[in-house]
Amino acid sequence: MVKVIIMGAAGRDFHNFNTYFRGNDDYDVIAFTAAQIPDIEGRCYPKKLAGDRYPHGIPIVAEDELPELIREHGVEQVVLAYSDLSYGEVMHKASKVIASGADFRLMGNPRIMLEAKVPVVSICAVRTGSGKSPTTRKVCRILKDLGLRVVAVRHPMPYGDLCKQISQRYASYDDLDRFETTIEEREEYEPLIDNGIVVYAGVDYEVILHEAEKEADVIVWDGGNNDFPFYRSDLKLVIADPHRPGHESSYYPGEVNVLTADVIIINKVQTADRGDILKVKENCKRLNPRALIIEAASPITIDEGASVRGKRTLVVEDGPTVTHGGMAFGAGLIAAEDHGAIICDPRPSAVGSILETMDRFPHLTQVLPAMGYSPEQVRELESSINNAKCDVVITGTPIDLRRILKVNKPLVRARYEIAEIGRPDLEEIVKGWWERTRARERRPPAP
Repeated sequence: MVKVIIMGAAGRDFHNFNTYFRGNDDYDVIAFTAAQIPDIEGRCYPKKLAGDRYPHGIPIVAEDELPELIREHGVEQVVLAYSDLSYGEVMHKASKVIASGADFRLMGNPRIMLEAKVPVVSICAVRTGSGKSPTTRKVCRILKDLGLRVVAVRHPMPYGDLCKQISQRYASYDDLDRFETTIEEREEYEPLIDNGIVVYAGVDYEVILHEAEKEADVIVWDGGNNDFPFYRSDLKLVIADPHRPGHESSYYPGEVNVLTADVIIINKVQTADRGDILKVKENCKRLNPRALIIEAASPITIDEGASVRGKRTLVVEDGPTVTHGGMAFGAGLIAAEDHGAIICDPRPSAVGSILETMDRFPHLTQVLPAMGYSPEQVRELESSINNAKCDVVITGTPIDLRRILKVNKPLVRARYEIAEIGRPDLEEIVKGWWERTRARERRPPAP
């Protein structure tokens, strides 16, 4: 029996275990290690999810403990199962594993890709923060306008009680409150709910798939970070970001998405250098010459009637985008600069884990990350905003933070949607795909 450790971040790691290792008598999973997400380590993947072969569950430990665990338990394989890592980071982790005496493994076999009974459109990306969410919203609207029952299945973010999060269905704000969702979860679910889309997420994506299929004519896979889908896709859309040229071929598993895309959307072209746009396009053509490549903008607006010109402004951005996504800015900072705001340094007002996050990501000199993985961190975010010596707050997060935080100063939201440039656009692409899909279904069987 091969002893295995799975390196993860409470998402792909659990999925790979559920689909490949759970119930597999050839392997004994010793532990999950945790990274990227705060406070994941120290928990246990429970027996209810791990199965009878693991009567005490599986410990989730800090990734720093990996070499010691390999030596202590005689681990033979370590599986890397999280996303948005540079190739340099991947190989540094591989070197540490190999130096400790184990094999290093990446997984892409068919068993970890589940097959749906209904068609699946997947929205994935090259990097975190490329613009998947507005693309998902638009694709869902297009499919709904065709009279289809559309269900979105979101890449996992199970940061709470894993047994309660096996399969969760979100159709209203009440569901967000009932399931005690984090800010990061709300940022993904709330805008889809606003558009009348039911969202499923959780831990066991086979269970989730069976539930989603009951009420869907088509499933839209709403990807996380730059991971590839858990479900086999009938149409795969991949978003590339020209603010980070070259990352389409130097980040894992973003390059996997480029190589397997049907359509590549180069987003944010209205704020990117034309040379960088062309570099991304050339790289994508070289990697995947069969993919259709289109360009899109993400026009940014602020609340009607709001004015920030000449005002001292604190900018709050989507947390994952500006932390492990590596961006120094987002929609909030662009909106603030475009509207003549005076940008405040967020660092003096940051407290607790928010301050620790900013120390960990020293490029965050103009924006405060909207981190909220726990109730304590939400309180620290609230304090960090309220401590700021500013006149107004601009938020680039997809949700209204006032539903969660008590903010002591005016808050202005910066919003953005995707707008394709030229033809074909998303509506033509998605409608054409659906017509071809229906034609295949109606085709009589071969004699």
